[in-house]
Parts: sequence; C-alpha cells; structure tokens
Amino acid sequence: MAVFTTAALSLLLAVSSVHFSQLTEACSCRPSHPQHAFCNSEVVIRAKVVGKKLLNDGPFGTMRYTVKQMKMYRGFNKVQQVQYIYTEASESLCGVRLQVNKFQYLITGRVHDGKVYTGVCNFIEPWEKLTLAQRKGLNYRYQIGCNCKIKPCYYLPCSVTAKNECLWTDMLSDQGYMGHQAKNYGCMEYNGYCSWYRGASTVDKSKINATDP
Repeated sequence: MAVFTTAALSLLLAVSSVHFSQLTEACSCRPSHPQHAFCNSEVVIRAKVVGKKLLNDGPFGTMRYTVKQMKMYRGFNKVQQVQYIYTEASESLCGVRLQVNKFQYLITGRVHDGKVYTGVCNFIEPWEKLTLAQRKGLNYRYQIGCNCKIKPCYYLPCSVTAKNECLWTDMLSDQGYMGHQAKNYGCMEYNGYCSWYRGASTVDKSKINATDP
C-alpha cells in the first residue's frame, strides 16, 4: 500500500510539474510587427473599455470586458459590432488586463463561437501611444501588405530569402521590437516584390522600393 501511495504521489507531482510547465510556457510570445499582428488577426478594433465582469465558466474563469467600439479595421465578415472582449482571467494563461474608462485601445483578437477573444500575445496598445504611421497603416496600408511576409532578424547575419519578405531588424537596436520599423514602416508589394514603405505620407507605389530602411 505504501509503495502504491508513493508511486501515486510521484505520478501526481510529475503531472503537476508538466501542467505548471505548460502554464509558464503558454505566454511565450514572439515579437510581432503591427502589420503582422493586423494581418494575422480575425478582428481589429479601436474601443474604450467601459466595464468588466469575471465569469466563472472554467477552472480559472474568463474576464469579460464590455467595450464601446469606436471603429472596426478588420473582421467585418466575422462580427458586425463588438460589445464584449473575452480574455483568460489568469495572467499565467495569457490573460490581459485592460483599464476601465481610461483609454481607447487598439485591440486585435480572434473569433470563436461568435465571441471575440484576446490575450497578451495579441497586439493591444492604448490608442494615444500609436504613431501616425501606425494609425494610417490600420486604415489602409497594412491591409494591402498582407500578402507580404515580415521576417524578424534577431542577430546578424540575416537576410531575406524570398521576394515577398521584408527584413525586420528592430530587435537589433536598443529600442527593441517596437523600434523604428514597427513605428514608421509597412511592408508592401510592388511589381512582385515586397519592400518597406514609410507610412507617414501619401502612398506612392513608384517610391516603395526606394524607402527600404
């Protein structure tokens, strides 16, 4: 009996260890350029959080934020109007914390069973922190660049390997992933090739290839 108890305890500890490992690794997110986050999200909106409620619908619960949608940039084919944003209640499971009645947020997320979900691995920023180029990217430029691929560079040497790639080098600078390219550039296609385009002025496709940083 003692042998069985010890074995059972060892198995329980092993399972618990694996489960804890899964939780701690669950929020391991790679840096994402705003254009990549936009193109890979099912829903992108600007909204103000006006309320929140903890739902006891699982072992850790779900936080439901009530939002006032200001504008939708992506997701018209998924939802007509976003009233609630759902996220994991536990931060260890990638739940995100949003301030109520404080900011307008740019929120990206996914749709499941008609509900919009987001988390720390999604791109979420107070609207006032976005640059002019990022705001213009949301309105138009990111969408027309969704056929391009933004390739991150974490250490040298690195290079593009396909004509549809733009090399993202912000991680090599002291600004980190939200550096000059993320704040000011979009990756767009012209004549079959993708290249960085500085997004603070009117789009001129004839100059796209000449603005690679």
